[in-house]
Amino acid sequence: MRHHVEVSLPATLELSDRSVTLRRATAGDLPAVVALLSDDPLGATRDGPTVDGGLTPYVTAFEAIDADPAQLLVVAAAEGRVVATMQLSFIPGLSRRGALRAQVEGVRVHADLRGSGLGRAMLTWAVDEARTRGCALVQLTSDKQRTRAHGFYEELGFVASPTASSCPSDRAGQPPLRGCASRCEVAPGARRADAPLPRASSSMGRAADF
Repeated sequence: MRHHVEVSLPATLELSDRSVTLRRATAGDLPAVVALLSDDPLGATRDGPTVDGGLTPYVTAFEAIDADPAQLLVVAAAEGRVVATMQLSFIPGLSRRGALRAQVEGVRVHADLRGSGLGRAMLTWAVDEARTRGCALVQLTSDKQRTRAHGFYEELGFVASPTASSCPSDRAGQPPLRGCASRCEVAPGARRADAPLPRASSSMGRAADF
């Protein structure tokens, strides 16, 4: 039985030319979410329906996400269609005196709305949601090839962390796990939990705490 965690959804994100509704994703959103994940040169190589047009792997993953109160898959909808998505994971840990951290993944915005401020509004909401849940840290992963995205995250106050040169397989003689070496983590710049997000800037924060 699922135990829902109170979240600030649905939420209205006000852009310069429209309002967008951020809400919890449903199974019916999967075709649109998969289309967003695969709608760039990098995503097209690893996402999309199976050869027979099926979404079975995504359905299986969605059911696991939806049943786990520590996972939150959201979509942004405008004019009756899904135009963006992202996933938040809330991870307990012993470090930082047992601090909870939030991880953001799979941030995608439809090509029609890139540059509209939607991605910024979504990440602002994500950090606020992490604060509401008592997280001490927000981190996200982004492929090294997404250099434009890295600049965007830096403007929001995230700081790139060192990355490993490889990610070994669990089994001897096997190649490194695919994709691990091409990923990095970034964390938000230092600020008090009640402080506003930093304005767009070319500088990066110094620490990983709120």
